Amino acid sequence: MYKYFISIYFLFVFVNGQSQEQKKDTLIDAKKDSIIYKSNYGLRLGVDLSKPILAQFKSTYSGLEIVGDYRIKKNLYIAAEVGYEEETTAEDYTNSTVKGSYLRLGVNYNVYKNWLDMNNEIFIGYRYGFSLFDQTLNSYTPNVITGLDDNPIYFPSNANTTANTASGLNAHWSEFVIGLKVETFKNFFVSFSGSYKILMSVKEPDNFETLYAPGFNRIFESSTGFGFNYTMTYLIPFKKK
Repeated sequence: MYKYFISIYFLFVFVNGQSQEQKKDTLIDAKKDSIIYKSNYGLRLGVDLSKPILAQFKSTYSGLEIVGDYRIKKNLYIAAEVGYEEETTAEDYTNSTVKGSYLRLGVNYNVYKNWLDMNNEIFIGYRYGFSLFDQTLNSYTPNVITGLDDNPIYFPSNANTTANTASGLNAHWSEFVIGLKVETFKNFFVSFSGSYKILMSVKEPDNFETLYAPGFNRIFESSTGFGFNYTMTYLIPFKKK
C-alpha cells in the first residue's frame, strides 16, 4: 500500500517538474519572439559602376552617375539618379556627338520580407526622367540622285565635315525599374537593376533627328529603350524604427 502511494508521489513530482520545464521553455521562446528588430532609416548614396566600366570598353562613350535613396516607410523609398553622359554615334552616312546631364526621380518599393535585422531588397520602382543636352553633327555624306523617279541613279559624294551644334535640346521619359539590393557589409550595399524606358517627348534639332539622349540611351523608332545599373552605395543612418 505504501509502495503504491510512494509511486504516485514520485509520478506527481516528475510530471510537475516536466510541466515547469515546458513552461520555462515556452516563456523563453515567447521572449525571443517578442524581440523587436529595428531597421536603419537614412540617406543612401553611391555611384553607378556600369558607366566607367562601359567607358573602358567603348572609346566613344563617357559618363558618371550618382545614385541615392531615402527611406520614408518600412518598404518605401524615394529614389533619384543624376548624371552626365557623352556619346558619339556613327551611322552609315552620319557621325554625331551628344553630351549633357540628366535627372531621374521616383520611388522604389521593397517586396522582399527580411529575416530578423537583415536589410536586403527586391524592389520595383518608377522614375520620371529628364535630360538637357547638346548634339553636334560632326560629319555627314549627302545622297546625290539623278535620273527618273522610277530609275534613280545615285552618285558618290564627299563627306561634309563642318560641325554643326544644336544646343538646348531636351528629352522626357517614364521608366519602370526592377532590381536587387544586398547589404554586403554593415550599411554598405551592392545593387543590380534593369529598366524599361518609354520616351514621352524629345526636342529635335533642325534638319536632323536626336539619336541619343543622356540618361535614356539610344532613341529608336519605337520610342522605347532599356537600361542597366550596377551600383555601390553607403547608408548614412539617421534613426531606427
